[in-house]
Amino acid sequence: MAQHLHIHDAEATDAPPRIKPAPSKREIAVPFSYAPSDDGTDENLLILLHGLGDTHNPFFKLGKQFKLPQTAVLALRAPEQIPFLYEEAYAWYPSFDPLGELIPRPNPTSALDLMVKVLQHLREDCTWPMNCIHLFGFAQGGSVAAELGIKLSRERLGSIVTVSGPLLSYPTLATPSPTPIHLAYRTSALPVSELLAFKKGFSRVSDNKMAAEGGMPASKTEWEPIMRFWSENLGKRQVEGTYEVLSGLST
Repeated sequence: MAQHLHIHDAEATDAPPRIKPAPSKREIAVPFSYAPSDDGTDENLLILLHGLGDTHNPFFKLGKQFKLPQTAVLALRAPEQIPFLYEEAYAWYPSFDPLGELIPRPNPTSALDLMVKVLQHLREDCTWPMNCIHLFGFAQGGSVAAELGIKLSRERLGSIVTVSGPLLSYPTLATPSPTPIHLAYRTSALPVSELLAFKKGFSRVSDNKMAAEGGMPASKTEWEPIMRFWSENLGKRQVEGTYEVLSGLST
């Protein structure tokens, strides 16, 4: 009985290209910023969704600071300009009534329709598999990310992180979404009682409670669970030029 060694490229021949085409401004209906991965391998795409009243620019700078391996970054700007303000500020869906008061039960349908079209472009034109696309949203942007995971519950995205962004609906899915989701929350923005809705809508839910007051994670302690979640869910492609060795037996 002799042992044989079979050597072949570790990367499958039908794998998506290592370098993905950049998103097109003609296909995405809102302003955005995009940067391919720093290490030259676009294995993951992290989509950043800002909060109510913000723009995509600070979020894009934040995303570049993450330095996640093999990860491209796409920051989108919300489509709805908030009225009655001197500075530019945006919302993902209609959030104020004609008197400038917050709508208590907003309808995120327009934002979800936009995101579905964005994902279609990324998948069909930029060759991103759905399970390589990861969402990170703050407050209202986090709600959009989570609701999108519910809307696409028959598909698996790479992962979702929502920071103090509650679900706007109460899921009644027969089969929860398979997309892993992590909730970083402050009780001032996301009551503990609302966490139950996520467990009805998603099969894999993790969370970390931050200080009661504040906005985005503001310390290493608050960021650490999010970074750990990404380390568990971001894909990693074998570096080009490496090989996998398989052993086999023959008589």
